[in-house]
Amino acid sequence: MKSDHDIYLFREGTHAKLYNKLGCHLQVHGGANFAVWAPNAESVSVVGDWNYWSGDADHLVLRADGSGIWQGFAENALRGQGYKYRIHSRHGGYVVDKADPFAFYAEAPPATASRIWSLEHDWQDDQWMSSRGPKNALDAPMSVYEVHLGSWRRKDGQFLDYRELAHALADYVNAMGFTHVELMPVTEHPFYGSWGYQTTGYFAPTSRYGTPQDFMYFVDHLHQQGIGVLLDWVPSHFPTDEHGLGYFDGTHLFEHSDPRQGFHPEWNSSIFNYGRNEVRSFLISSGLFWLDKYHLDGLRVDGVASMLYLDYARKQGEWIPNRLGGRENLEAVDFLQTLNQAVYREHPDTLTIAEESTAWPRVSRPTDMDGLGFGMKWNMGWMHDTLAYMQQEPVHRKHHHHKLTFSLVYAFNENFVLPLSHDEVVHGKRSLLGKMPGDTWQQFANLRALFGYMWAHPGKKLLFMGGEFGQRREWAHDGELEWWVTALEGHAELQRYVAQLNRVYRRQPALYQLDFSPAGFEWVEADAADTSVFAFLRKPREGGATLLVVSNMTPVPRTNYMLGVPLGGFWREVINSDASEFGGAGWGNLGGVQASPVRFHGRTHSVCLTLPPLCTIILEHVPDD
Repeated sequence: MKSDHDIYLFREGTHAKLYNKLGCHLQVHGGANFAVWAPNAESVSVVGDWNYWSGDADHLVLRADGSGIWQGFAENALRGQGYKYRIHSRHGGYVVDKADPFAFYAEAPPATASRIWSLEHDWQDDQWMSSRGPKNALDAPMSVYEVHLGSWRRKDGQFLDYRELAHALADYVNAMGFTHVELMPVTEHPFYGSWGYQTTGYFAPTSRYGTPQDFMYFVDHLHQQGIGVLLDWVPSHFPTDEHGLGYFDGTHLFEHSDPRQGFHPEWNSSIFNYGRNEVRSFLISSGLFWLDKYHLDGLRVDGVASMLYLDYARKQGEWIPNRLGGRENLEAVDFLQTLNQAVYREHPDTLTIAEESTAWPRVSRPTDMDGLGFGMKWNMGWMHDTLAYMQQEPVHRKHHHHKLTFSLVYAFNENFVLPLSHDEVVHGKRSLLGKMPGDTWQQFANLRALFGYMWAHPGKKLLFMGGEFGQRREWAHDGELEWWVTALEGHAELQRYVAQLNRVYRRQPALYQLDFSPAGFEWVEADAADTSVFAFLRKPREGGATLLVVSNMTPVPRTNYMLGVPLGGFWREVINSDASEFGGAGWGNLGGVQASPVRFHGRTHSVCLTLPPLCTIILEHVPDD
């Protein structure tokens, strides 16, 4: 920490590059500089492999500027060696060895020390980085494959490393037609079973799969293959492991001291004190770090709802109101706005995505419109309503028709991502295929119909790994996906269907250009509850055809089904989830239908369609020559 300006920004809560100042930094001529924030320490020393973990060898000195930063130089420290900070607190004789909050690398769990490291890498992704803005934009096609690296694939029961994953995952994602991958947290975490959501290393990719350079190679390779990389990032809470951030200098430094504010009852973890400026600088720097040093294309911010509400997962009397007497966490709101301002200022060609499960207003609106400033927001309401509808036996769906239409009431209030995420296929909720009612044929047909409806619905798409081929069992982090089922009837066809759906999606501007504008959507048939039929138009901004999307959510095929369309000419069937190549029964419209100049549904023309059972079809308008 060299300049007064750095100290000013750190204490103001706006420093976005603290990783260049705090932590461990190797020096060209040997040794390493160390700096750590511990304002309530009586003494701090660096203990590590080079000094035999002795607290008497490398003492740090407290800066005289009141910043609470201790710094010093260890001349014998070498790259790769393990280290911690030995902190003697001013309070109660508390002594503890802490991992470096700014460490770039950590020992492989269950070991808990930080490792001395540097972050050089010969990046080869210039073409991607110079052109990625339009690919990450709100009007771009975005079909995201959500991945947990430790359980996507394995080799002889062991983890693949980042480099092996880079090639295997890039090949698969490109074959399947996804545009982006979203990684469940790779920030270092002591407990593998937390899936990364209990983070201790906010600047370190987990060493389970290799070094920081190996992870850089992973991102670099995916970029070279034209695939965007998003990271699940967790500023909402952190674990209470002794080597981590909790009770860091003998006081509640990163977290609130009052458990009504500082302890998360649902996740058994600590909550950051967003009102402490130095903590804000720490978190903002972490978010920017992954974009700066690892070229990531965006952050999916976990647990935003838990940050916004002081009474989240708490009963009456278990929380403290804000200064206005309300339940909103005003400090967290300000932090999120500052974070998003920093991200879009530094990296305007990336995006931030909020996992926010309530009706908090303007999550994905600019901060100067009193929004939180996120680029997009997960549409949890759509997810819950859609899965609740699809789990109904088809004979009962007419009584739940509104669950599929309700999302369009609010579809354009935010910039939504439609997620079918890992959270929906764990803890007894069953796999996506397992949620579907009926016999095996109907289960696959239902899932194909759901995917077709989802890919045509306004909003970007996210699908958790295994869903694309209909994994039978719930996701389990201790093994790999059930890849063997892709050789079985039904699963292989579903996988082929999702790949084709992605190709159709990326070729049709109507399916993505106006995702966040009512100008891109128009109901044709929203009230056909008795037949459980849904029909709507998707319209492009420019350069593409108008599409007619029709879903028949019963196993009854419907012939001569009349729908109004706005244009004459031929309506070509571009995908049909009941096609035999996808495992369907082969019902369809023989390639398409000619519109008749017969008014219907208030439109100038109409088409008579065959609606296959449990199916979604998409037709594009082909103008007459």
